[in-house]
Amino acid sequence: MRIGDAAAAAGTTPRALRFYEERGLPPPPPRTATGQREYGARDIARIGVVRELLALGLTVEDVRGCAGHLDSLLDAPLPQRCGVPADAGEGGGSAGVAARRLAAIDAEIARLTLLRERLAARVAVRSADGPGRDSP
Repeated sequence: MRIGDAAAAAGTTPRALRFYEERGLPPPPPRTATGQREYGARDIARIGVVRELLALGLTVEDVRGCAGHLDSLLDAPLPQRCGVPADAGEGGGSAGVAARRLAAIDAEIARLTLLRERLAARVAVRSADGPGRDSP
Protein backbone atom coordinates (compact mmCIF):
# COMPACT_ATOMS: atom_id res chain seq x y z
CA MET A 1 0.00 0.00 0.00
CA ARG A 2 1.14 3.56 -0.69
CA ILE A 3 1.93 6.24 1.88
CA GLY A 4 -1.56 7.81 2.02
CA ASP A 5 -3.25 4.48 2.65
CA ALA A 6 -0.55 3.42 5.10
CA ALA A 7 -0.88 6.67 7.04
CA ALA A 8 -4.65 6.28 7.23
CA ALA A 9 -4.30 2.66 8.37
CA ALA A 10 -1.87 3.73 11.10
CA GLY A 11 -4.05 6.65 12.19
CA THR A 12 -1.68 9.37 11.09
CA THR A 13 -0.92 11.57 8.10
CA PRO A 14 1.54 11.09 5.23
CA ARG A 15 3.44 14.12 6.50
CA ALA A 16 3.82 12.59 9.97
CA LEU A 17 4.85 9.29 8.44
CA ARG A 18 7.58 10.99 6.40
CA PHE A 19 8.68 12.83 9.57
CA TYR A 20 8.97 9.53 11.48
CA GLU A 21 11.02 8.02 8.66
CA GLU A 22 13.30 11.08 8.36
CA ARG A 23 14.03 10.81 12.08
CA GLY A 24 14.82 7.10 11.80
CA LEU A 25 11.95 5.89 13.98
CA PRO A 26 10.61 3.03 11.84
CA PRO A 27 12.92 1.52 9.24
CA PRO A 28 12.23 2.82 5.74
CA PRO A 29 9.83 0.66 3.75
CA PRO A 30 10.86 -0.89 0.47
CA ARG A 31 10.31 1.20 -2.64
CA THR A 32 8.85 0.38 -5.99
CA ALA A 33 10.85 0.67 -9.22
CA THR A 34 9.48 4.21 -9.54
CA GLY A 35 10.68 5.13 -6.03
CA GLN A 36 7.32 5.09 -4.25
CA ARG A 37 7.15 3.68 -0.75
CA GLU A 38 5.35 0.34 -0.38
CA TYR A 39 4.04 -0.43 3.09
CA GLY A 40 3.02 -3.81 4.40
CA ALA A 41 1.13 -4.88 7.50
CA ARG A 42 4.35 -5.11 9.53
CA ASP A 43 5.27 -1.53 8.58
CA ILE A 44 1.85 -0.32 9.71
CA ALA A 45 2.25 -2.17 13.00
CA ARG A 46 5.68 -0.54 13.57
CA ILE A 47 4.18 2.89 12.92
CA GLY A 48 1.49 2.07 15.48
CA VAL A 49 4.14 1.29 18.09
CA VAL A 50 5.95 4.54 17.30
CA ARG A 51 2.73 6.51 17.68
CA GLU A 52 1.87 4.74 20.93
CA LEU A 53 5.29 5.46 22.43
CA LEU A 54 5.13 9.12 21.39
CA ALA A 55 1.59 9.41 22.79
CA LEU A 56 2.84 8.02 26.10
CA GLY A 57 5.25 10.92 26.42
CA LEU A 58 8.45 9.50 25.00
CA THR A 59 10.34 11.94 22.83
CA VAL A 60 11.40 11.39 19.25
CA GLU A 61 14.94 10.87 20.56
CA ASP A 62 13.69 8.30 23.08
CA VAL A 63 11.91 6.35 20.36
CA ARG A 64 14.90 6.63 18.05
CA GLY A 65 16.96 5.05 20.82
CA CYS A 66 14.85 1.91 20.65
CA ALA A 67 14.01 2.02 16.93
CA GLY A 68 16.09 -1.07 16.29
CA HIS A 69 13.79 -3.02 18.59
CA LEU A 70 10.43 -2.05 17.09
CA ASP A 71 9.81 -5.54 15.72
CA SER A 72 10.32 -7.09 19.15
CA LEU A 73 8.03 -4.45 20.65
CA LEU A 74 5.09 -5.21 18.40
CA ASP A 75 3.72 -7.91 20.67
CA ALA A 76 5.50 -7.04 23.91
CA PRO A 77 3.52 -5.78 26.89
CA LEU A 78 4.00 -2.09 27.57
CA PRO A 79 6.37 -2.46 30.59
CA GLN A 80 8.89 -4.24 28.38
CA ARG A 81 8.80 -1.68 25.58
CA CYS A 82 12.04 0.27 25.13
CA GLY A 83 13.69 -1.26 28.18
CA VAL A 84 17.45 -1.62 27.96
CA PRO A 85 18.72 -5.17 28.52
CA ALA A 86 20.74 -5.72 31.69
CA ASP A 87 23.88 -6.36 29.64
CA ALA A 88 23.60 -3.03 27.77
CA GLY A 89 26.49 -1.53 29.70
CA GLU A 90 26.65 1.56 31.88
CA GLY A 91 23.26 3.14 32.42
CA GLY A 92 21.47 0.01 31.24
CA GLY A 93 19.62 -2.45 33.40
CA SER A 94 16.10 -1.63 34.38
CA ALA A 95 16.67 2.07 33.74
CA GLY A 96 15.71 1.79 30.07
CA VAL A 97 14.37 4.51 27.87
CA ALA A 98 10.88 4.28 29.37
CA ALA A 99 12.20 4.40 32.95
CA ARG A 100 14.35 7.44 32.19
CA ARG A 101 11.37 9.16 30.56
CA LEU A 102 9.20 8.40 33.60
CA ALA A 103 11.84 9.99 35.82
CA ALA A 104 11.91 13.08 33.58
CA ILE A 105 8.10 13.33 33.68
CA ASP A 106 8.12 12.98 37.49
CA ALA A 107 10.71 15.76 37.74
CA GLU A 108 8.61 18.00 35.49
CA ILE A 109 5.48 17.30 37.57
CA ALA A 110 7.41 18.25 40.73
CA ARG A 111 8.66 21.46 39.07
CA LEU A 112 5.18 22.41 37.87
CA THR A 113 3.62 21.59 41.25
CA LEU A 114 6.08 23.91 42.97
CA LEU A 115 5.45 26.61 40.38
CA ARG A 116 1.69 26.26 40.87
CA GLU A 117 2.02 26.47 44.65
CA ARG A 118 4.14 29.62 44.38
CA LEU A 119 1.69 31.25 41.96
CA ALA A 120 -1.31 30.28 44.10
CA ALA A 121 0.40 31.76 47.18
CA ARG A 122 1.10 34.96 45.26
CA VAL A 123 -2.54 35.20 44.13
CA ALA A 124 -3.70 34.59 47.71
CA VAL A 125 -1.46 37.39 49.01
CA ARG A 126 -2.77 39.82 46.37
CA SER A 127 -6.36 38.86 47.21
CA ALA A 128 -5.68 39.44 50.89
CA ASP A 129 -4.35 42.95 50.14
CA GLY A 130 -7.85 43.95 49.12
CA PRO A 131 -9.89 44.32 45.96
CA GLY A 132 -8.83 46.66 43.21
CA ARG A 133 -5.09 46.40 43.73
CA ASP A 134 -3.52 46.07 40.30
CA SER A 135 0.11 46.71 41.19
CA PRO A 136 2.44 43.72 41.52
